[in-house]
Amino acid sequence: MEIKKKDIRALTKEQLRDFFVKEGDKAFRGNQVYEWLWQKSAHTFEDMTNVSKETRQMLEDNFVINHIKVDQMQRSSDGTIKNAVRLHDNLIVESVLIPTKTRTTACVSSQVGCSLDCKFCATSRLKRMRNLNPDEIYDQVVAIDNESRLYHNRPLSNIVFMGMGEPLMNYNNVIKAIDKITSPEGLGMSPKRIVVSTSGVPKMIKKMADDDVKFKLAVSLHSAIDEVRTSIMPFNATFPLNDLREALEYWFAKTKNRITYEYVVWEGINDKIKDIEALVEFCKFAPSKVNIIEYNPIDDGEFQQAHSSAIDMYVKVLEENNITVTVRRSRGKDIDAACGQLANKS
Repeated sequence: MEIKKKDIRALTKEQLRDFFVKEGDKAFRGNQVYEWLWQKSAHTFEDMTNVSKETRQMLEDNFVINHIKVDQMQRSSDGTIKNAVRLHDNLIVESVLIPTKTRTTACVSSQVGCSLDCKFCATSRLKRMRNLNPDEIYDQVVAIDNESRLYHNRPLSNIVFMGMGEPLMNYNNVIKAIDKITSPEGLGMSPKRIVVSTSGVPKMIKKMADDDVKFKLAVSLHSAIDEVRTSIMPFNATFPLNDLREALEYWFAKTKNRITYEYVVWEGINDKIKDIEALVEFCKFAPSKVNIIEYNPIDDGEFQQAHSSAIDMYVKVLEENNITVTVRRSRGKDIDAACGQLANKS
């Protein structure tokens, strides 16, 4: 009877150590294999050169390493790289490398498709197929780190969870992946260089605060008026702004970390002075930063970038109220790699 092989990266270090003891070997073999998997990002058991051939064969007989494959890589004229990543069950997600003069950022996905229904986002038009496993999130980071070294001569410096999916709807796996990415036994990156961006799931924001996470939080807000926000992000009817704000107050009280809001201004939707005043009011309870993001159309529909005078008005009023504001220009538009455009189109 054929043994059903297990995914070795689903095991903890302790479980690996126990496995070797049961097989009559030394527990430290588990440490060696764990290091190959999470520090050296081995794709095959053959790569594990300090482990005997017999042991490698025994691992091969019992386990698989379900690593991702970069199926297609597109390079933008501005240096941005978009990866179509094929998972072990042939589903596809996308991740993006965004270079600037001083750093390279990985924009990674947390779900195949998305649990939420934001009307302006291409990913929400895909059906949510499943959550990504921790190793699949980790693998995206390793792939982008390799590309950063190859094409930009420097290692990856920052990670944003702003690809496909709502990270807080896959909370446990996102946390496990970040543990592997930040652990000295993993990639050893600083959690302060990681931003998890959420559309706002109040209960999970509070859980993050209780779990004492060390990474940064960004919220895709786009409107501080319930009626407007629900019209573009229908799930806001379930998680209204009052609940979101209460959760963010809780987060700030626990972490003392500044909150970043991601905000797109669309023509005729949130480009009036009342929208700006509502945003100022919403931000007041804690030190805040607003990133105004250039919109990348996904069709010729209702969502169009607001006029530059509306953006200027946002900047002026926010600054007058001592709220830090940055206008973010789009990267990778020519390869559909920009914010809200990830939809597995080649």
